[in-house]
Amino acid sequence: MPYFAAVFARTPQGWVGAEATLDEAEVVDDITDLMREVAVETLGDPVLLLLEENDEWFAVARIDGEGEGDARAFLSTARDEGLAGLFHQLIGDTPDSDAAGDPTLLSDLGVNADHLTDLGERALPGDALLTIAEHTGFGEEFDGLRV
Repeated sequence: MPYFAAVFARTPQGWVGAEATLDEAEVVDDITDLMREVAVETLGDPVLLLLEENDEWFAVARIDGEGEGDARAFLSTARDEGLAGLFHQLIGDTPDSDAAGDPTLLSDLGVNADHLTDLGERALPGDALLTIAEHTGFGEEFDGLRV
């Protein structure tokens, strides 16, 4: 199952990011623990995880308060399998194929709920994540990791 995942943290010097490996993630805590580690290491706030799998769906997860807050997530297409299935613990049960989660999680960063939902419906997952990265201020960093 090919996927691409990256974690970005907003620091006083700007956004920093790195590709994330989720091959061994078995529960949602594996993902949130990774994000919290990034928050502690970078003193970043917020920390975002951007993920797309098989160019079929994307997810964005967010932790605020240097990793101390609860994680929130948005999935462009909810699925109860693979990496997408892990996010069900963050977003609750939803029917497969519907967007799910919190579409407002990036509103304060320049991506309003309608735009995020529209990206999930109309854009390819990789293109959607690049658009999100550009609107939030780390487009170049994200694009550099995708190469």
